[in-house]
Amino acid sequence: MTTSPALSIRPFDASTDTDAVLALWLEAFPEYGDPSRPHRDPRVSIANKLAMQPELFFVALHDRRVVGTVMAGYDGHRGWLYSLAVVREARRLGFGRALVVHAEQALAALGCLKVNLQVLSAKSDIQGFYEAIGYRADAVVSLGKRLETPPLRN
Repeated sequence: MTTSPALSIRPFDASTDTDAVLALWLEAFPEYGDPSRPHRDPRVSIANKLAMQPELFFVALHDRRVVGTVMAGYDGHRGWLYSLAVVREARRLGFGRALVVHAEQALAALGCLKVNLQVLSAKSDIQGFYEAIGYRADAVVSLGKRLETPPLRN
């Protein structure tokens, strides 16, 4: 667990954190509230993460309140970061950076040598955040395909 006088980071606990994480994600990722985008259902994202490497799903707390999240994944080849979010009033206080560092350390402890992430091209402010903490655009094209396989559900 990462701790500072103002912030602590620990693994997600479904019994205490779910409602706060859902509220945060709906604020940070407005597309999560769009019913025409079922692949962005935050409850499904949580359930899927809890089924796969739940120890890499972290929440940041400030005064015992969830103020941020990050999910990480590692497939033995590359690490990935997902769903980095900080509540609006706590942005620019170093909480996002602390979450990224915490996730990077967890990935490194698993033997991960490179971390990837994706940012929507329209979110230049988010790209700037990642560039400020050392991430650079790779010369790759990101391709995706939606599968018809139903998502995991509890």
